[in-house]
Amino acid sequence: ILTTILIIVAILGFLFWFIVRPNVLKFHVTDASLTRFDYTTNNTLHYDLALNVSIRNPNRRVGVYYDHIEAHALYQDVLFGNQTLGPFFQHHKNTTFVNPLFKGQRVTPLAGNQVEVFDKEKGSGVYTIDLKLFMVVRFKFLLFKSASVKPKIRCALHVPLKSRNATTSPDAAFQPTECDWDYGKKWWIH
Repeated sequence: ILTTILIIVAILGFLFWFIVRPNVLKFHVTDASLTRFDYTTNNTLHYDLALNVSIRNPNRRVGVYYDHIEAHALYQDVLFGNQTLGPFFQHHKNTTFVNPLFKGQRVTPLAGNQVEVFDKEKGSGVYTIDLKLFMVVRFKFLLFKSASVKPKIRCALHVPLKSRNATTSPDAAFQPTECDWDYGKKWWIH
């Protein structure tokens, strides 16, 4: 009996996969504008960073409810900005753009070696900034909706600083960046 049940479950799983053909959502940072990134002696980071993030749902039959998206901007693993983005539904075979904006100042204590890296990057004019997206999403197939899952996305960016009166050279232009899924924890458990 147990063997029969396992065979039936395997066949149902295969049929579900064959009908739905699920694909992984794709995240890219297509543009970034960094117009201020100053670190002062009193451990305060002044920043102005605008990002354009594309979210591609390549699935033919599955829609996605983004119930919550929290965007975090980090410099050398130190959080300096966060923003909550509004909920939305993404239809199948669709690309949606979200635009997190991080602007302000925050006390951001950096260790000695982190300050050295900052000074080096200040000299080159290109900063290594991480964008992390923490989400609560549900999937929709026909009339069925899944339970909520909490995936995490990480984008390792190399963002050139734009000067006030001119843009950066073409060699230092921002390069679109593909983001990675962070499988560090069991994000599928709610």
